[in-house]
Amino acid sequence: MQFKLEVVVVPVSDVDRAKAFYAGQLGFHVDVDHAMSDELRVVQMTPEGSGCSVTIGRGLADMTPGSLQGLQLC
Repeated sequence: MQFKLEVVVVPVSDVDRAKAFYAGQLGFHVDVDHAMSDELRVVQMTPEGSGCSVTIGRGLADMTPGSLQGLQLC
């Protein structure tokens, strides 16, 4: 069996500001930006040439914004 890491959820305090940084400044492609409700929004972005996406939003995970450690974008 072969496993691949394809999505990393990054907790953020301001979804629109984080989206502007990843997409606008770093050039990540916005794959999905969908709000299912006021409490649930998914924004998935992929760096060019990468097999792994970054997902930000509201209501996705029980993590404090800024708490993710050890993630390296190379």
